[in-house]
Amino acid sequence: MLQRKIYQLCCDGREVCIFLRDQQRWIEKAKILDIEGDLVTIRYETDEDDEICSWEEMVRLESIGAVTQKLASVPRGDFDPLVSEDCPEAEQIRNHYPESNQQQE
Repeated sequence: MLQRKIYQLCCDGREVCIFLRDQQRWIEKAKILDIEGDLVTIRYETDEDDEICSWEEMVRLESIGAVTQKLASVPRGDFDPLVSEDCPEAEQIRNHYPESNQQQE
């Protein structure tokens, strides 16, 4: 099942975080480039001593303990987030149910 999920993430081309069990470390913002047999090729960058290094590694499928992906993010800072009333009318979701707090006569 893990192999199918990793294959799907490879096809999507999304950034993921991968935990390598045998090395007890997380690789953040990695892209899964290829799966061949039980070898998974990943690419990621690290920031070391004011230098950005790009890495490409081949890891065994059995050494992958977990794969996570970011679903959403919210920028930090002092700003007003968009709310549903700010959406164009065509994209707003309508409440199709009667209000539950209205009293029936």
